[in-house]
Amino acid sequence: MFVHLHVHSSYSPNWGVHSPETLCAAARQMGYSTLALTDRNGFYAIPRFVDAARDAGIAPIIGTEAVTAANRAVLLARDEEGYANISRLISDLHCRRNFDLIRALAEFRRGVIVISDDARLLAELKRKSADDLFAELSPGHNLHRALALSRDLKLPPVATSRALFLERDDLHLHRVIRAIHRNSKLSRLTPEDTASDANFLLTPARIAEFFPHCPESLENAEAIAARCRTDWDFSRTIFPAFRSLGDDAAFQELERRARAGALWRYGTIDGKVEARLQKELSIIRDKGFAHYFLVVEEISNQSERTCGRGSAAASLVAYALGITHVDPIRHNLFFERFLNPGRIDPPDIDIDFPWDERDAVLDFAFARYGSQRAAMVANQIGFKGRSALREVAKVYGLTDLEIKEMTERISGFWKADQTVGAVAAHPLFRGETLSADWLEIMATAQRLKGHLRHLSLHCGGLIIVPDEIRRYVPVEVSRKGLPLIQWEKDQAEDSGLVKIDILGNRSLAVVRDALAAVKRGRGIEIDYASWQPLEDGKTCNILRRGRTMGCFYLESPSIRLLLRKIWGDVPAPGTEELDIFEVLVQASSIIRPAANSFIQEYVARLHGKPWQHLHPLLEGVLGETYGIAIYQEQITQIAMELAGFSAFDGDQLRKVITKKHREKRLADYRKLFFSGGLERGVTEPVLQSIWDQILSFAGYSFCKPHSASYAHLSAKASYLKANYPAEFMAAVISNQGGYYSAFAYLSESRRLGLTVLAPDINESEHHYTGKDDWVRVGLMQVDGLTRDGAGKLLQEREERGRFASFGEFLRRARVTRSDAERLVRAGCFDGVEGKERRPALLWELLHFQQQATALLFEQKTELPEPPPYDEATVLRQEVESLGFLVSRHPLTLYREECLQRKPIRASRMLEHAGKWVTMVGWWITTKTVEDKHGRPMEFVSFEDTTAIFDTTFFPEVYARFCRKLSQKRPYVMKGAVEVEFGVPTLRVKWLDFLS
Repeated sequence: MFVHLHVHSSYSPNWGVHSPETLCAAARQMGYSTLALTDRNGFYAIPRFVDAARDAGIAPIIGTEAVTAANRAVLLARDEEGYANISRLISDLHCRRNFDLIRALAEFRRGVIVISDDARLLAELKRKSADDLFAELSPGHNLHRALALSRDLKLPPVATSRALFLERDDLHLHRVIRAIHRNSKLSRLTPEDTASDANFLLTPARIAEFFPHCPESLENAEAIAARCRTDWDFSRTIFPAFRSLGDDAAFQELERRARAGALWRYGTIDGKVEARLQKELSIIRDKGFAHYFLVVEEISNQSERTCGRGSAAASLVAYALGITHVDPIRHNLFFERFLNPGRIDPPDIDIDFPWDERDAVLDFAFARYGSQRAAMVANQIGFKGRSALREVAKVYGLTDLEIKEMTERISGFWKADQTVGAVAAHPLFRGETLSADWLEIMATAQRLKGHLRHLSLHCGGLIIVPDEIRRYVPVEVSRKGLPLIQWEKDQAEDSGLVKIDILGNRSLAVVRDALAAVKRGRGIEIDYASWQPLEDGKTCNILRRGRTMGCFYLESPSIRLLLRKIWGDVPAPGTEELDIFEVLVQASSIIRPAANSFIQEYVARLHGKPWQHLHPLLEGVLGETYGIAIYQEQITQIAMELAGFSAFDGDQLRKVITKKHREKRLADYRKLFFSGGLERGVTEPVLQSIWDQILSFAGYSFCKPHSASYAHLSAKASYLKANYPAEFMAAVISNQGGYYSAFAYLSESRRLGLTVLAPDINESEHHYTGKDDWVRVGLMQVDGLTRDGAGKLLQEREERGRFASFGEFLRRARVTRSDAERLVRAGCFDGVEGKERRPALLWELLHFQQQATALLFEQKTELPEPPPYDEATVLRQEVESLGFLVSRHPLTLYREECLQRKPIRASRMLEHAGKWVTMVGWWITTKTVEDKHGRPMEFVSFEDTTAIFDTTFFPEVYARFCRKLSQKRPYVMKGAVEVEFGVPTLRVKWLDFLS
């Protein structure tokens, strides 16, 4: 039977249309048993294709279409050597500027079948060898010329259809993709820009109709397929090699270091520690993981402050090596989530470094192992949500204004898989009819989901192999100059490549900088290694009260509300005795979208509500979490206890639940779970209730070791906020990237009793600074101020002292006119010149610039003395220069109207429980969700001058007021104060702007 040897999936960047799964299913339906995937210039989807082919009953052939400006050829891997050679060739194609496909094929020819209609390429390659060299004949691509070329060069012909399409509608989608890639409108595409309309995945009978004059081309396709390997196995784990040690020596070195580390951690190795060490080391030895642990330890040692997290934090060996910092024995962490005897995929250790130290750590890794052995994992960037809509609208010819008006409106809810009907029915479009153009654009944008555009760097995944990485996977070069593989993390892991996540964490930098500021400003040094923040009463107090804004992992509105509900603004009886660390770990894990129905029950049980396990077998698994599944690994443990799963099968169930492409396997695991449970005497209703809890882990959820590692860091951040708020808040804002805006953090600073000081030319550093009872805005906040300008003035001030006047600053700092003007408008010279002289300083700046450029006028010029700006102008300049008001809270500008409305204060909401009230607030943050009926609603956090308060806009109210919700203005709201577990929120019924 004929075999398709030239097929493109949606992983052919900016070319293909269908996923590998769709193509394999279609091929099988047409009667094919073998299929090649030859995406352009890459192996971008090979692991995924191999899995999809096997699921569909298709034998997979691995290949690529190598395309350059001068030449093109389809390359098929005949065997493992051919695969490695194609991988090396593709790597050179992406990494070498002077790449020449013909020369590369001369070098990487062994094990590779070459198919092309490129006359020059075929002729050049034939001079060296005609083996495995074929002339490509394709409908729609000058078939007769290709046949003549085959006969002239005496090369066997092979039929392909350069398959892209399954249906006629696919041509339009392909044209849209091509227009987006070429930054062109659809109407301007030429035939050369796109595929031929003959490039379909054709049935054997249909493709035979194109070759009545050359039946041997069909036979050759089958013969080539028979020569290509199809039993590909990517499951073998490929570990890095630590130095030049052999496997036995590496394990001995790991055991020595682990035992020394255990003594460092515990002081002595008792029976429990010894048993756990032996258990873990035995599995590590048997699985060959020793090199991996040693490499990770070496990398983690490159920073004083790290946070090893993920399932690896359950490992005593990792804890002893200093890779992780949470005691897995004390906190009952489940090691089998990380490693178990049945596990076939590689382990995964994630290490957070301070965000601004991460690049140096990567530099060390590449210096140690070299780019031949190491590369970063890729992010495969495709079309998502609003960006897909925007791109499609552009190629349809819509104006920027039309596109912006639409995309801004749908920013809160549009998803790539959102139906056109759902968008049209959204309250933001109530009373409108979407045009035919927009309906078509939205439908097209939906179909773009999953189409590969280009690669970018994964946030931290590093792959290290023992020999040459390009033999396993093609490598490209990122914009930052780092090598990166063509696979994203899931395909890399599925292919046995061991990933080390080297991640940037801003909170580690916040803790580092705050500690340094405390030492510098107060002379107090905190020993990081022996620091026990939860032994401090102030720290525990702010954690129990949910006053954790700025504290990593604990600052979102949902987690702050949950902490307040657990302990209450007025502590509920018995909650003061709860283990605060364990509750932090549990609370940060149960906050996941699908677990809302379990959160209320969890809090009620913490408050003393009677409960019992759904089944006695669950007592050992769910006892510490009050009978509710909170952690990922509890999926595995439940399946083991209740349904007789092995640790391996239980972990596979956990993976199926938490992965995106899970439906096909989930049904099988459900059947196994129910049959295993019934055999153990568990009733079907109980199994269904437990299965519902398991399903709540879909998508976004954490394992306990991960949450424990982050809770450890959260506690340190909370300690600094409780004891050194000025230094802490300054560090939070300076490191950016928190959950809230700088404005919101400065409001929090005021609530902590700190004075917020404006930027000052003699006092401000580039970053924010804090000490005692004040926080000073840094020069980084001045909009448009160049890094060079800020650097010049800071260097001049450090070397020659403070600036006595604006004129002296101009003479000494030598900054650009625009930088000087921005500093004036931001009020940086108010301290030396006075606020009233801002207009005069701009005249002085203009005169100084004229003198500096002309050098002709020695005479003195009398400059005008304009009147000071009025208060409104000063405030407007403050907002324009800094992005928000620093001198006061913006609500103070509306004092008179606020008094007329008679609002209650946010800090006193609890006194008005169950009452109808009026409140005034400034928008802080929001989250749009859907209720159980799929209707949009919104949770919004506001603040007044006394506190942050949380509000709920249920679907009916949201539909009425969603068009008014914006970040730009203050609001007045009316609604009911609802109290749950002692925590008040406002259920909004009416909303308007303050004028």
